[in-house]
Amino acid sequence: MRPTRSGLSTERTDVVTLRDVAKAAGVSISTVSRVLDDRVAPSRSATAIRVRDIAEQLGYRRNTFASNLRRGATATIGVLVPRLSDTVMALMFEAIDRAAGKEGYHAIVATSGDDPTDEWNAAQSLLERNVDGVVLATSRIDDPLPSHFRENGTPHVLVLRTDGKSPSSIGDDDTGGYLAVRHLIDLGHTDIAVLTGPLFTSSAVGRLGGAQRAFAEAGLSPRPEWVVETGYGIDAGEQAGRELFNGATRPTAVFAANDNIALGVLSAAHRHGLAVGENLSLVGYNDIPLAQLLPVPLTSVRTAFDSIAGTAMELLIRGSDDTTAIRKALPTLIPRRSSSRLVR
Repeated sequence: MRPTRSGLSTERTDVVTLRDVAKAAGVSISTVSRVLDDRVAPSRSATAIRVRDIAEQLGYRRNTFASNLRRGATATIGVLVPRLSDTVMALMFEAIDRAAGKEGYHAIVATSGDDPTDEWNAAQSLLERNVDGVVLATSRIDDPLPSHFRENGTPHVLVLRTDGKSPSSIGDDDTGGYLAVRHLIDLGHTDIAVLTGPLFTSSAVGRLGGAQRAFAEAGLSPRPEWVVETGYGIDAGEQAGRELFNGATRPTAVFAANDNIALGVLSAAHRHGLAVGENLSLVGYNDIPLAQLLPVPLTSVRTAFDSIAGTAMELLIRGSDDTTAIRKALPTLIPRRSSSRLVR
């Protein structure tokens, strides 16, 4: 079965999941999982016998990946990221690799780009290597892959982004967006633009929500044309920056929802003769290593990658009583020269 942009396709209808067996037997998925767990002696209760009979009738085949994590079968964790050329994703993978190593696991990575079908194929390539669980840094809000993992009992955890349903270890993006815009407001700025990132990701939605909370708290309403959905790349930031600065009225400050977007804004500002840190304030997000090394060091909201990675491994290896656990790591605002007090 492969997902499409609109959801899971039905080109393979022979795949029988725990959910299918549970529905046919009239019991919970967790009951089916326990009954079919070959690590324990089989129960002879009427319910257990009925569940096993129905599973056999439906042609259910146990997903071995679902039990590998507890057994430590291969001591490897698969990590799925959109691309390693993205500094944030590279930092996230490195943090997961460190956290996995502390638990006696080795992390291997696969890249997927942004297409759901490519994501599916990359995930399959990890599972074919008998990884004991999968860490996803690729999830869209409506991503069908985590749903497929849940239905099949595949151990997994989402990082940086969440679909709101699978176990997730993320940054507190709402708080981060709030800190960024509150910082600019405290410096006297009221004409503030927000470049959101792609709103199919929970990270962009959360950062925008936090920014809007800061505006509302200060009694401000940003201009609709200054709240711009972008990609997370440098090119997207440069294009959005050009459009902002070409307007008859320009903002005095910009909150970019990641540091790559902020780097693009820096380029656009330079082309328009704007001095970042003087007549334009700029705040990024994630605090990648380059941020502090720029000629004008970039104010940024620091993401706690190691904390997120450690929590992700905790959820993946030891699980949680809450199967939809979402853990959030608090970000930190790091003020630098790119943001300054407004002088009128």
